[in-house]
Order: sequence, then C-alpha cells, then structure tokens
Amino acid sequence: MDTRPAPTRPPPGPRPVAASPPPPETGNVRPATATAAAVTTLIGLGAAAVAAGRHASDVALKAASGRPLPGDPKLTVHATGPERVTLTRSLASLRPGTYGMTAPGLHAVAGPVLDRVPHTADTVVRRLERVERGALGPGSRVRLTPQLHTGTPETALGLPHEDIEIPGELGPLPAWLVTGPRSTWVVALHGIGAGREHTLNLVPFYARRRVPVLVPAYRGDRGAPAPADGLAQLGDTEWRDVDAVLRYAVRRGATKIVLHGWGTGATMALRAAAESGVRDRIAGLVLDSPVLDWEATVRNLATARGVPAPLVPLAVRAALGRTGPHPDHAADLRIPVLLAHGPDDTISPWERSVELAARRPDLVTLLTVRQAPHTAMWNANPLRYEEALRRYLTPLM
Repeated sequence: MDTRPAPTRPPPGPRPVAASPPPPETGNVRPATATAAAVTTLIGLGAAAVAAGRHASDVALKAASGRPLPGDPKLTVHATGPERVTLTRSLASLRPGTYGMTAPGLHAVAGPVLDRVPHTADTVVRRLERVERGALGPGSRVRLTPQLHTGTPETALGLPHEDIEIPGELGPLPAWLVTGPRSTWVVALHGIGAGREHTLNLVPFYARRRVPVLVPAYRGDRGAPAPADGLAQLGDTEWRDVDAVLRYAVRRGATKIVLHGWGTGATMALRAAAESGVRDRIAGLVLDSPVLDWEATVRNLATARGVPAPLVPLAVRAALGRTGPHPDHAADLRIPVLLAHGPDDTISPWERSVELAARRPDLVTLLTVRQAPHTAMWNANPLRYEEALRRYLTPLM
C-alpha cells in the first residue's frame, strides 16, 4: 500500500501568465518619422519650385539681341506685287504706320495699309516699302517689328559715323557715333530683345538738327560683354554701361546730354539720370514705352513666351529676387521728360506711364499713341512723334 502523500494541486481558476516584456515605445517614433518625411517632401518641393521659378524667369528674360519680342503672331505672306504685300488679316497687320517684317534671312519694310486695294476678307494689303535682305514671296512667314533698318548708320542711312569702343564695367562696349556740331548730344538706348539698329529709326531726325548721336551696345548685345548669368536685368545692372557711355560723351565734349530710350533702355535712362556720376550733364529724357513695372513686365514676357500659368508667379518672384526693389522714378526726377506710350503695349503697362505723368506734371509731358505695340510709338505715327520731339528738344539745345 502506497503511503506517499497525494500531490497538491493548484486551486481551480486561471493559470498565471508570465509577464510579457513591455512593448517598444513606438508611440513617438511614427509621428516623428512622418514629420521628417513631410519636411523632406516640402524641402524637395520648395527646391523644385525655386528651380522651376528660376527656369521660368530665364525663359522670360533670356532674349537674344535683335530677336523680336513675343506677343504678335506670325503672319503669312499671301501675295506680293509692285510696292504691295498681302498679309494675313489680324490686329497686328491692320496697325497704322510703318514696320519691319522679319524672318530668318529676311528683312523688309511694310508701310501703311492700302484700304482701297482689292483684297479678300481674311487678308490685308500694305504698301511694300523695300526688301533689304532675303526674298519675300507667297508663303513667307514673317513677324512685324519696330526696327526698319539693318546695318550701320552709313550702310542703312548714308550717314557717316565713327565705330568706337567705350570702356565698360565688363569690357569694351561697341558704339556708333554720328557726329554733329552741337554740344548737346543724344545717347540712344535700345530695349530688351532689340539691338542698336532699332535706334536708327530716329537717327535721321537728330542728324537733320546737327545733333551728335551716340548709339551704344551694352552687356548682352552682339559684340558686347555677356552678363554672368546671360540674362537681361530690366536695366537694373545694364544702366552701369550707360554711365560709362555718358562719361565717354563728356570726355568727347558733350556739355549737355539727352537720353532717348526704348523699353528697358528707357528704364536705364531713368536710372542713369538718378545715379550716374555725371548726371548733372543730363538735360532731358525721352522715354518710349518705359518699363516702369518690373513685376508686370516679367509676367507678360513669361506668358508670351509660353511659360505655364502656374509657374508665372514663380518666374516673377525669381526675377525680382535678382533685380531687387523697383526704384521710385517719380521721386527721383529732376529734369524734363517726354514720355511716349500707349494702351496697346502688351509688354509694359501704359497705366504706369499715366501715373508717372500725373505725379510729376511739372516735368513729364505724356504723348499717348494708340494702336502701337511695345517700343513702336514712332512707327505708328512718325509725324506726330517727331513734332512732339522737336518741341521738347528746342529749349534743350
């Protein structure tokens, strides 16, 4: 008989469970990881936005010298005849006045619209003034430009000139000097997308009045030093080349200087009149289609050059980051100004010119020219433009 005691059994009930190790403290890790990922994403998006804005700004401001500004469509030449050219009918081809017609290897000049010449409903006939280069015929695709002449003052206009080089901040600046006996000089400054040849439209006017005319190239032009980034700066840096040109004119005997600028050339003229070391020699400013609102001009250029709409504000921000704040030109004015501008300018808003004239009626005379694109106020109405210019210049000679 087994006399060993029976084994003791645990009392009924749940069995004890071994304690589990505490769970890892993951409660703070996941949000931190998510935050880091979000920040990384935002940084990446921000960098991409900055890069996209810079690229869009480059597209807006990288204009080859002598290349027409965007805005007007290409026009098809439907027919040519003795002193006539038939073009696609559009707001551009119907504009009053005289314009260049340009295409690769081609430059011609179209005069006023010939309303009484038979034409179809979708065409317009203009007087064909001349073909300077290339062949103009049916099927040619052309753009209108304010530039009428190609070549130099001598080859284009028959006016003898000196080819000179002016020491500039970045290197020598090529220039034309059409001499004259007067001691009041004119310095003619083209705008973005144009070249020195654009200023030849007005050189005969000054030559008839025996006024010396100095026509410089500046950074970014053919034959002139290139800016470090290859971009136009809306006159913010280019005006320093104008300062060098003014000093040259003074060394050559100019006692008074009138700056005649188109587009950003007009902006440079304003800046030089306010800041040049020889600004006391500047007697007057002639401003054609001045760029007075950098933000609007960059926006218009970006849009016209096909920058996608979401990138346009980024392009504007990038461009203004390069140039800095826009100066208050009205506050800086000390000399008389002839300001020619019109409401059909799609690059530089006409309203800013109206505001400038309203703020400084003591110094600014506003010549309003309608149905004229950017920097083409003379083209639309040469007689009216030159009469206003004659009246303005007479007391300055």
